[in-house]
Amino acid sequence: MKRFIVGWLAIVLSAATYAQVAPISQWQCDMMKKNNVLSSGAPVGCERLSKVDFDFINFKGETQQGNMIVLDVVAPSVGQIFSELKLRNFPLHSARLMREFKGDDNASMDANNSSAFNARPITGGGGWSKHAYGVAIDINPVQNPFLAFDSNGRITVKPSQSATRYVNRTRFRARDEIERRGMAEDVVELFAHHGFMIWGGDWNSPIDTQHFEVGSRKFVTQLLDKPLPEAKVLFERYIESYRQCLNKNHSDSKNKGEDAEKARAICAKKTVGTF
Repeated sequence: MKRFIVGWLAIVLSAATYAQVAPISQWQCDMMKKNNVLSSGAPVGCERLSKVDFDFINFKGETQQGNMIVLDVVAPSVGQIFSELKLRNFPLHSARLMREFKGDDNASMDANNSSAFNARPITGGGGWSKHAYGVAIDINPVQNPFLAFDSNGRITVKPSQSATRYVNRTRFRARDEIERRGMAEDVVELFAHHGFMIWGGDWNSPIDTQHFEVGSRKFVTQLLDKPLPEAKVLFERYIESYRQCLNKNHSDSKNKGEDAEKARAICAKKTVGTF
């Protein structure tokens, strides 16, 4: 009887954290092209993109379904990330495909939408964004705004509704709203554990707390140039290198809690630099 109960619980827990990964269909490809999410000059074509379907917890505590399109080689890791977010009861406002916003990043941010693939340039810069390679994810833009600075020190906050609420990054505050949830700082280590080791909250200018991405451009190019089986092996080596570094730093640390963030930063920098 005990074995039956344990087995049943395993099935329930597995179902509760279920994420489905599949190559995008021709219809999905056509819709991305039609809605300004994928252009002919994009660095990644439909043949290397996968759709990840997952459940998430919203800010009301309800379960909803979300979707993201990412590079095929990182898709299983993305599924694991969002399954774990649900297990942690980390809330998302929404996770809709960028075709619903016609590829407009500002519209997606204004809607507090978590998103991934979008063949667009770097915000405020030139060249393709990592989103155009399917190796970047933005979560809860309202809770985790993008901050740009001009030469006179003026700050632009996107989305603008975040300016008076979430530029201050303190989670627990002596105010009516004691705890603020959905902030990226709570899950930086989770994203890094599954390969998204670059966090925009580590940057000086711009500061992009909603943004997580995979490795260097050189590394991403290697993932694209290799056949999928070889790309998977390379991506797994990259992740394992980070985890081994993290385990070593944790074992050498005397203050586990205080030094966890430092270890994450050290190992992310080392791994991204190595690959």
